[in-house]
Amino acid sequence: MMRDLRVASAVVAVFCAGGALAQQAHPVKLDDSQTLGRNLFLQSCGECHLLPQLGAPRYAPVLSRETLGGDEKAMSELIANGTQRMPGFKYTFTPTQIAAIASYLKTVPPAASAAPNARPTQGNGRDQD
Repeated sequence: MMRDLRVASAVVAVFCAGGALAQQAHPVKLDDSQTLGRNLFLQSCGECHLLPQLGAPRYAPVLSRETLGGDEKAMSELIANGTQRMPGFKYTFTPTQIAAIASYLKTVPPAASAAPNARPTQGNGRDQD
């Protein structure tokens, strides 16, 4: 019984950890800089810019190659300096690391639009009669 619980817990942990990576699946092979950028993004940016699990809130916008009009230099500046709602990373990462994150973002396709038949939940999220 205890072994089954541990196995089930391990499966859930692997499934949840894979969720963040699945959101960033890439049809193209990443170069070394983009791979570094992806790793740094998952480590420091994914907490707010990715969904931690289904149904959980996202605290910041989804990022893609179209962010800031696709301007890689503007992306690097925003990552370095931050905004009122986002910390800057110029004291955390080197300019090369920041450029790697921006380079990685240039490989991320825009998110697909929401399903047309999706309906918002109301009240406590249960179906209302």
